[in-house]
Formats: sequence, C-alpha cells, structure tokens
Amino acid sequence: MAALTMDEPRKNRRSIRLKGFDYSLPVAYFITICTHEREENLAKIAGHEVHLTKAGEIVRAAWLNLPQRFPTVILHDFVLMPNHLHAILAFAHSVRGDKEGAASSAPTISPTARPSLGGVTRAFKSVSAISINRMRGRTDRPVWQRNYYEHIIRTSREFDETRKYIHENPMRWDTDPENVS
Repeated sequence: MAALTMDEPRKNRRSIRLKGFDYSLPVAYFITICTHEREENLAKIAGHEVHLTKAGEIVRAAWLNLPQRFPTVILHDFVLMPNHLHAILAFAHSVRGDKEGAASSAPTISPTARPSLGGVTRAFKSVSAISINRMRGRTDRPVWQRNYYEHIIRTSREFDETRKYIHENPMRWDTDPENVS
C-alpha cells in the first residue's frame, strides 16, 4: 500500500462550511474559536465579569489589530471567555476611504483579492498563538483548536440576538458546556 502524502488526509476531512458559499462576501459572521483541549487560559470569570489573563490580553490585542492587517474587516461585538472567543465580524464592500465609482480612484481591493473569513481567522490564530508562545517561552503546545465555528448572520434581528448572546455569555459561564472546570 502506498504511503499517504501530506495533502491526502486533508482531502478526506469533512468541511463544516456552507458548501458553495463565498466567505469573503460583505456580510456579518458570528464565530467561536476554542482553545486547544479547552484549556482555560484566556480569562477568569468572577461576578459575571471577564478578567483577562496575559494570554487573554494578547488575544484581545491580536483581535483588535485585524482591521490594520485586513482593511475590509469590520469588528463588531466580541467577548473573551476562559477557553473560547465569541465574535461578530463583517467585511466592508471596499477599503475604508475608497470612493467607489469615482473616476479618479478605484477601490484598492479587487473582488479576487478580498480576504475570506478563513484567511482572517487563520491569521488571527497564528499571530495570537505565536505571541502567546513567545510570552510563555514555549512552542511545544498548540494554543487553538484546529477548526472554528461560524454562522452567517442573515437578518438584523439575528444580528441583535447574537450581540445579546455575546454580551450575556459571561453571566452564563457557570452553566456553559464549554466550562470544563
């Protein structure tokens, strides 16, 4: 029997993404990213308030820096929990400050050069993990789980409900299935 190449296991992975959907479209997305093995190292919850650890501060800074790296990214609500992040992000139609339609300035991001949700998430996980591992003086353990959960937000009502869910998440930590302690 022939040995598997590095790409073959990837071909057999079942994708949890919506088949045929363009994840670079300018819509809002709700995402959840969990730490590796649900390790509770990003924050502590006390009195329904989030208190970030050093690792959590690094993650927060990496998250807030995403629009500098990806100018079409719009960050909405987010919360860092002990072992996961919930967030809403969206993509703008073009780079902020562009004058679409003006003869003198075309958008600087072409439809083929738009970042995707997967690309932004990979960059965020990579930058934050490198910084956390540097702070810890180790590289032997992953920071994040391999995948992430995403949901395309389709209505303003759903957007509002998702915002409420994010803001109330610390109040539900004691009964949250992600709380493994």
